[in-house]
Amino acid sequence: MKTLATLAMLALALPGHAHAADKYPSRPVRVIVPYVAGGAADITTRVVAQKLSDRLGASFVVENKPGANGMIGTDFVAKAKPDGYTLLADASGPLVVNPSLYDKVPYDPVKDLVPVSQLTSYQYALVVPAASPLRSLDDLVRTARAQPGKLSYGSAGIGAGGHLAGELLALMSKTELTHVPYKGNAQALADILGGQLSFTFDTIVTAVPHIHGGKLRAFAVSGPTRSPALPDVPTMEELGYKGFHITQFQGILAPAGTDAAIVRTLNDAVAAAMREPDVVKRLADEGGYEIVAGSPTDFGQLIATELGMYRRLIRDANIRMQ
Repeated sequence: MKTLATLAMLALALPGHAHAADKYPSRPVRVIVPYVAGGAADITTRVVAQKLSDRLGASFVVENKPGANGMIGTDFVAKAKPDGYTLLADASGPLVVNPSLYDKVPYDPVKDLVPVSQLTSYQYALVVPAASPLRSLDDLVRTARAQPGKLSYGSAGIGAGGHLAGELLALMSKTELTHVPYKGNAQALADILGGQLSFTFDTIVTAVPHIHGGKLRAFAVSGPTRSPALPDVPTMEELGYKGFHITQFQGILAPAGTDAAIVRTLNDAVAAAMREPDVVKRLADEGGYEIVAGSPTDFGQLIATELGMYRRLIRDANIRMQ
């Protein structure tokens, strides 16, 4: 299969769009967020949209179209006119997890969308309650092997990053762990703080205050490198789990067929916006995200790589939507 980036470039190399691209944007641009207002993806998008409005001289208007685990808003943009005036601000789930998690997805993230720019990346911390008798990751794994199914972990729901991280740990450690899905991260966090769960993979941004406050202890982080927010906490790979990389991304995409010049204009504006000090302060220093604003090709390669990785994980862990 051709990569997302390759298909995107072929789709973009169409004649007859030069004049429209030269004038872009000449009217307001809709930026669709496939999640509810006030969430992480929405907050990031609104920060970036304001900067795009300032830089490109037209309003970038954020619209929330939540539902079906992000698929409603994603499909809306996938089927929109490829004129640069309807964009998608999406996260990992709808693009690289849902196509394997669900039997049928109404869009093809490779063929129906073109990457513009990744915005951020974030990872998870494997945490236990402060009062837990578990003292290390090795201790956790030994206990899980001795008592299959006894240790429980929570997540924001089936297919959420914390769930997939737990499933990957179970596969790599050859243990049986009990997953408790919640309707959102807040309840899962409340139960790990209350000691109702043995451990969880919580997002760095929500875990750090409780780690520093002494309510949670962190054994590892889920990404390929240590988190700047938790520099003393090793990666899973450092602890012997080679290839354990679970991160989530946010990024901007457009309908396939969008003119290459428009994509370049947007990519340049996003890259400049993500370097602005107030954006770095809001998203990285305060939000706990790692800012990653690369090329459309870079983003396309990331999507293609993670599609394959999650396809294998969901198959091997036999994860099914209930």
